[in-house]
Amino acid sequence: MDLRYSPEQQAFSTDVRSFTRAHLDPKVAKKVLEGARLEREDYLGWHRSLHKKGWVGVGWPTSYGGTGWDATHQHIFDEVTADEGAPILIPFGLRMVAPVIMNFGNQAQKDFHLPKILSGEHWWCQGYSEPGSGSDLSSLKMKAERSSDGTHYIVNGQKTWTTLGQHADWIFCLVRTSNEGRQQEGISFLLIDMKTPGITVRPIIMLDQEHEVNEVWFDNVKVPATNLVGEENKGWTYAKFLLSHERNGIAGVGRCKRIVKRLHHVAQQAYSNGRPLIEDARFRDKIAQAEIDLRALEITLLRVLDAEREKHAPGPEASLLKIKGSEIQQTLTELTMMAAGPAALPYVREGDNGAPDVPWLSDEAYRYASGHYFNFRKTTIYGGSNEIQRNIVTQLVLGL
Repeated sequence: MDLRYSPEQQAFSTDVRSFTRAHLDPKVAKKVLEGARLEREDYLGWHRSLHKKGWVGVGWPTSYGGTGWDATHQHIFDEVTADEGAPILIPFGLRMVAPVIMNFGNQAQKDFHLPKILSGEHWWCQGYSEPGSGSDLSSLKMKAERSSDGTHYIVNGQKTWTTLGQHADWIFCLVRTSNEGRQQEGISFLLIDMKTPGITVRPIIMLDQEHEVNEVWFDNVKVPATNLVGEENKGWTYAKFLLSHERNGIAGVGRCKRIVKRLHHVAQQAYSNGRPLIEDARFRDKIAQAEIDLRALEITLLRVLDAEREKHAPGPEASLLKIKGSEIQQTLTELTMMAAGPAALPYVREGDNGAPDVPWLSDEAYRYASGHYFNFRKTTIYGGSNEIQRNIVTQLVLGL
């Protein structure tokens, strides 16, 4: 596999950068680069710009309106847009439920949902984890009971850690439709309109004081049976397919490179023993090791994406990406905290909106350092904890 960019790929990188600088709202880019809170419209404004360009369906087949890009072009796009401060394309619709619908949904589901995901008309969230059923997802208990006439399900239960669920129009859920046999055999995959009566979204405030995740309650929620994806009680198969795509995204190579730039900036501004911290050999070695790990992660990601292009579903490699990507993100945010030192201690959630005018908050890289550090503690837990991912690698790669 030749990892050098061809002249055509270099030209594509230039095109992506030029487009991003011309169409990304500078105020949104500033928020992203500083790590400030993004609102719903910040995400959707960028999404709409890309949709007009035909660049939203990254990784989608052209038959569904996607870009048809190969692995390298996808990687270039993610890397350049992250570097320029573009918000992430919300993955729950584009990169998670859409592939499930493409591969396992019926034609009516494809015709209705895929265009609205592509345009940004429908924002999706994920209903997987429950209290007591996180990494052990097969133990989930939220019930979906089919009506006697077979036309709908009645859904009762709770989902938790629902990222950006407060913005969502739809949620895809794993639900229990049978208690017979193995736990995995009684799970189904439902698409649910968030406006359906009986759904309540309650915020969960994170360590950084942000409202990023939620708990979602379902009280006798009536869901049409036509919203069942694939076969009843076969949802575990679809869930595993989706999780492999999610874990690829968790690697976050482009985002990590952006954090590395911020880390270099902080280390250049901070002083230790009368000189910039970046000149301290021991600290510089820590940054170098993180960048070496990131480069190795990037090469592994390219290999996985290349295999997907050849129609090979992600395997245990997705678990490796999740493990290492999440650990690198934590390392980088921890190093940023170390570089900022005492200046990182006072965390101001509102950022520029009402932040006190004190010297140690004059640089945004310092202002959000502790918030990022605390927030990124979650990365080794969500998407299946790293302990679970190591078990998967042990079983599927080492055969133990």
